Amino acid sequence: MPHTGPQSLDRALALVDAVAAAPGPVSAKALARAAGCSLSTAYHLLGPLTERGYLVRTARGYALGPELPRLHRSFLHQLAPAPGMGDLLARLRRATGGETYHTAYRGGVITVVDTTAPVTDTANPFAPGRETRAHATAHGKALLARLTPRARRRYLDEHGMARLTPATITSAEALEAELLRVRAAGFAVSVGEADPAWTCLGVALPPAGEERDTVHALSVSVPTQEFRRRPEAIRAALAEAASLRIR
Repeated sequence: MPHTGPQSLDRALALVDAVAAAPGPVSAKALARAAGCSLSTAYHLLGPLTERGYLVRTARGYALGPELPRLHRSFLHQLAPAPGMGDLLARLRRATGGETYHTAYRGGVITVVDTTAPVTDTANPFAPGRETRAHATAHGKALLARLTPRARRRYLDEHGMARLTPATITSAEALEAELLRVRAAGFAVSVGEADPAWTCLGVALPPAGEERDTVHALSVSVPTQEFRRRPEAIRAALAEAASLRIR
């Protein structure tokens, strides 16, 4: 995304992003290179980030700090998912054998909130965090289908429709036709559209409680070859899990 804030704020956030993207602690010199600033500037910004607990300084470099779990808990609280969403994800995983996901749309942003995929599974293409490929994922299409045309256009204008595989939908007209099918069927499917090795199914969930501007989705991903062996069983398991959240 383009930098639009004060340069010092952009660089401080770039430092946190660089630490988050690294497999382990990162030296100040490496972080300065990643943020495009001098080493003295990096140290100037790393100081308050460390004091506030967003980063910690170890013998091998900087790592993510203890304040981040609190922010994540606050994020989940404000997002207001249904109680027991974690249990629901685990139940769906047992039923399908695939990894499962809780995704949400709020304020123009789609986020993969939680997943059963272990953090060590680097092969899984649907990691928690901001989702910029909604046009190519089942959870993304399930959410886009529930948005107003204006909100949908805003999301697509910001993130585009990049061709990720030969199967990716890249035109607005084709996507609108796909979303009509999603609304008619009640679920979305992406067969190799985000990653050729994976197929995912997703369903948007009805609002719960006082939700006004947030849409949640439940989805499952399996290797494409596995999906082709038992599509109906996987679809039925997803529908059953979604019905449990509705109750």
